[in-house]
Order: sequence, then C-alpha cells, then structure tokens
Amino acid sequence: MSPMTMYQLIALFLLCIGLFGVMYRRTLVGMILGIELMLNGAGLSIMASAQLTPTPNEIGQIGTLLVMGIAAAEATLLLAILLVVSKRFKSVEAAKLTTMRG
Repeated sequence: MSPMTMYQLIALFLLCIGLFGVMYRRTLVGMILGIELMLNGAGLSIMASAQLTPTPNEIGQIGTLLVMGIAAAEATLLLAILLVVSKRFKSVEAAKLTTMRG
C-alpha cells in the first residue's frame, strides 16, 4: 500500500469518526469535537496530497493553513455560542435545546 493511500485512509478514518461524533453525540461539546476531527481529516488529506504528488508543497501548506484557520474560527464561534446556550438553558445537551426564542 502506497503512503498516499495510507494518508488518505487515515484522513477518511478521521472524517468518519468526526461524522459519527456529530451524529451520535448528545452534547454540543461532543459535536464540536466531531467537527474538528472532520476538519483535521481534510487538512491531513490536503497536506498528504501536496507532499506526495508533483504539486508544489507551498500550495498544500497554504491549503492546510486555510483549513486550520477555518477550524480555529469555527471553534471560537461555536464555543461562544455554547457559552451562551449554557448560561441560558443551564445545559449543553442537544436534545434539551428544542425551543428557540427571539
């Protein structure tokens, strides 16, 4: 098995674990962790593709930095939302957050 295939399989594994976490976790923190795993899988896939193909390495590094930046911004925003939800509803379980008020 080539190194490219191994990296892509690991990235796919991270994506599947993240998707499983988003779908089956009950708390918002678990869902955020699942999203982060999916984004890390995407970053790994981009970096492996850039390193193991004739594509210039700088393009892969820029792509991976972009994914990491999006992940950091997403985590910041979601943690702020999580803090507000926690203060308002006294819980972070997704099943209890069925009502929204304006």
